[in-house]
Parts: sequence; structure tokens; C-alpha cells
Amino acid sequence: MADAEKSIWAEKRALAMDRTSAGWKVLRTRGPGQFQFWLIALIIGIAAGFAALFFRKGITALQGLAYGSDDVAHINTIAGLLPWYWLLIIPILGGFAVGLILHHFTADGRVRSVSDVIEGAALREGRVECREGIASAAASLITLGTGGSSGREGPVVHIAGVISTWICIRINASGITGRDLLGCAVAAAVSASFNAPIAGALFALEVVLRHFAVHAFAPIVIASVAGTVINRLAFGDITEFTLPLASGLSFYAELPAFLLLGLVCGLVASALMYAVFFVEDIGDHLQARSGIPRWLRPALAGGLLGILAIGFPHIIGVGYETTSAALTGKLIWHEAIVFAVLKVMAVAITFGGRMGGGIFSPSLMIGALTGLAFGLIATGIFPDSSGSHTLYALAGMGAVAAAVLGAPISTTLIVFELTGDWQTGLAVMVAVSISTALGSRLVDRSFFLTQLERRNIHLAAGPQAYLLAMFGVASLMRKTGDEHAAPEEDCWTLIEDGVYIDGNTTLEAAMPVFDRSGVAFIPVVTLGGEGEPPELWGALFHVDALKAYNRALAETAAEEHG
Repeated sequence: MADAEKSIWAEKRALAMDRTSAGWKVLRTRGPGQFQFWLIALIIGIAAGFAALFFRKGITALQGLAYGSDDVAHINTIAGLLPWYWLLIIPILGGFAVGLILHHFTADGRVRSVSDVIEGAALREGRVECREGIASAAASLITLGTGGSSGREGPVVHIAGVISTWICIRINASGITGRDLLGCAVAAAVSASFNAPIAGALFALEVVLRHFAVHAFAPIVIASVAGTVINRLAFGDITEFTLPLASGLSFYAELPAFLLLGLVCGLVASALMYAVFFVEDIGDHLQARSGIPRWLRPALAGGLLGILAIGFPHIIGVGYETTSAALTGKLIWHEAIVFAVLKVMAVAITFGGRMGGGIFSPSLMIGALTGLAFGLIATGIFPDSSGSHTLYALAGMGAVAAAVLGAPISTTLIVFELTGDWQTGLAVMVAVSISTALGSRLVDRSFFLTQLERRNIHLAAGPQAYLLAMFGVASLMRKTGDEHAAPEEDCWTLIEDGVYIDGNTTLEAAMPVFDRSGVAFIPVVTLGGEGEPPELWGALFHVDALKAYNRALAETAAEEHG
């Protein structure tokens, strides 16, 4: 009897093992089913949530070690009590560490951030660089822990992208599945970082995936909720900023003031973005001319930040203390102006110096300062028909951040969830809409898309522009000797006329050649050295290029509207 029972249990165990093995094989070869996909989304959400939590805790620990306090909410006040030389030394040492990490673990010495996640979603089937991403997270943690003037959302989003990429590789996820899982990871990371579940989900859809497909919504929400739960288990159900008692609009006649505030914030956001790009170009130019090693560049930037911090410790780190002071009206007019200008300078130095971190938190601080300064003026001129000047600070915080991110919906919701103030939504929405409309005209839609445009990655124009870059010429050409290949004699004739294309390029370079020449096919070659003839690979036919492009457009449309 006992032997029979053992035999039955052995058969059941073997059957379970076989089914598990078969299920894993199907998962790897055919992709996950709906239930499996939602389960994976939940797992990714939990993992990304913990990554965001540990990153935040790591910043706190490093700041405590460097500045003698782990109270992030008051780090600027505490830093102001330290000797001047310590404020100078800390960011320099942090810059050295950042430079060495990026020099050894990235090919270009550049920190990976949100723009790289957007690129991964659009061009790499939801994958991001893992090795470089881990190095960038370490560099960003050191930057934020040692006085760098940036935010934590950029590195957190990329860490989440690394997690989803690792899982996508393991399950052999398709492009659509990979992008959806990347969205899940991003939503969880943002939610866990800011305790903002609604905004986290919409940020993933609006900024990273850049569409609101129904099929992606449910799993992204599941992951976002998971990330939020992790945040609340660690920190409780509290908002990042505590506001004074809500003070609504004095009268609807005050709304034009928020329209004007939106214009001002759009200009301020554009100035912030242009300052970052200008300082980055200056840094590239000086590095090229002087021969400074790239690992030294963040340390030099740290020295400049230290000099600023000696007189104005408010520029250190994320800037939550100064943001909170602006939202509660604890600053006077000239302080708000000076702190905003200095924060723009510090953020530009941090990014231009190739240090780590994100742009979102600094834009919140600059926006709150801008709104407060504007509100003090507006309420001073029209005291009888104005609400509280802190309401302008809240609207300004959302308006500048929305214009920088190019994400009016998710940014508006993040502002509400960070403050817990849902009563002043009308004023915030008016300012956000105007600032985003103006900012998108002055840059390529957003800070992130402009970063990509500067690297010749054209995502701002939409899929009809960037899809061409996804197809290599070599993968679509008809090779020499194939049944339907182009005649070699005709190919060499076109080559002699200067009509040919390198086999290592993409359709982005090939399509203009078709437009200019009007030929049915273009010879594909490998260019030899000086004085050497090119090697003929085959020919790219116009009809093949158009078919591939049309299929990609159709798949993109199906994904975005599915």
C-alpha cells in the first residue's frame, strides 16, 4: 500500500515537473498569455518598486554619511552649517567617483536616463542597456548623495527599465510585450518614488510608451499599484509636501493671471532646458580643446557646484526643502528669484558636467519658486481680487515640470498626488496647458525628446519618421546571385553614377536616395579604403523598402489603438 502511494505521488510530481517545463518552454518561445502577462507585470512592479525604494534609501544614507544628516527634508539647512571647505570637497569627491564609474562601464561616459528608456521603447522592442544602466544608477546615487543638483526619477526609471529588460530577455518577449512590460516597470518605479499611483501609470503611457493603448492599461495599473504599496509600507500614506490650508480662487476673474503664469513658466522651462544643452555643449567643446580626460569632467563640475553651495546650499540635491518653503510661502520675492536662477545654473552644471540624476525634481523646485515670485507680484498688485500666493507656487510647480517633461496629464496628477491638494485643479490645469503648449514650440516637444534629437534620434516627429531607422539595409536587400537579384551590370552602372548606399546604414538614409534618383533599386556596397573599389553586396529595391515600412506602420497603429 505504501509503495503504491509513493508511486502515485512520484507520478504526480513528475507530471507537475513536465507541465512546468512545458509551460516555461511555451513562455519562452511563444510569449506569455494574458494571465501570465499580468502576473509578470505584478512581479516587475514589485521589483521596480523595491528598486526605487532602495535607491531612495541609498541617497539618504550617502547624504547622511557626507553631510552628517540623513534628514533629506532639511539637508539644505544642515549643509549651510558645515564649514565652507567641506561643501566644496564633497561634490568634487562625488564627481571623481562618478567619472571613474562612467569611464569604465560606459562607452561614451554618459549617464542613462529617461530619454534612453523612451528610445528603448520606440526602437529596441522595450529593451534598454543593462550594464550601462546599472553603472548610471550608481553614478546618479553618488551624484545625489554628494551635492549634485538633479532628481531621482531619471535613474529610477532606467533601473526599472533594466529590470524589465532582464525579464524580457528571459522570456523572449516580442516587441509589443517588451514595451508593455517596460511601461509596467516605469509606472511602478515612478509610483514608488513619489507615492503617486495614478500619475505613475499615466507617466508610463504618456512619456515612455507615448500612446494610451487599452491593452497596456490594465497591467501598467497593476504594476503601478504594486509600486505604491511598497512605498506606503515603507513611508506611510503621506504626501511629499504639506501645504497650508487650501485657499481657492478669489474669483474667476483671477484665471487670466494663471494664463499669464503659464506663459512665464513655459519660458522658464525652456530657459532651463536650453541652459542644460548650452552648458553641455560648452563642456564638450572645452573637453575637446583642452584634452581633459572624460573621467575628470564630473569632478570639475562638482567643484563648480561646491562653489555655488558655499553661498547657496539650497542648490544641493533634489531640493525638497526649498520647494516646500516655496509652496508654504516662507520665502520672500527676491529669494524666490535668486534661488530659481541659481538652481537653473546648478542643474545645467550637473548635467553639462556628465553627472547623474534626473530633471523632474529640479523642475518642480524651479516651478514652485517661479510661481511664488509671480504670485507675490500678482497678489500685491490686485490684493482684493486674488487668492493666496502659495496657489501660484503650486500652479507654477506643475507648469514648469509639465513643459520640461512634455507630459501635461501625468505631471498635473503628480503635483496633486505630491501635495494632496485637489481643490485648486482649475488653476493648475490652466497654467500647465499654456506652459506645455509654449514649451513644446520652443524645443522638440520635451527635454527628453530634445536630448534624443541632439543624438540624431528623431522620435519627436512620430513613428513615420523614426521607424525607418529600425530597418537595416542589409536585412532587406536582395543579395547578389539571388533569383530575383538586380543585374550586376546595372548595379555597377549606378555605382559609377554615384547612386549607391553603404550596407551598414538604415532605411532612414536609403529613402532620400530613392527620392532623389527615382531608380527602382539602389546598389548596396561596402566602401573600401582610399583607391580601392567598393564591394557589391546586392541591391535594395524600392518596393521592398516600402513594404517593410508599411508593415511597421500598420503594426504600430495596431499596437497604439489595440
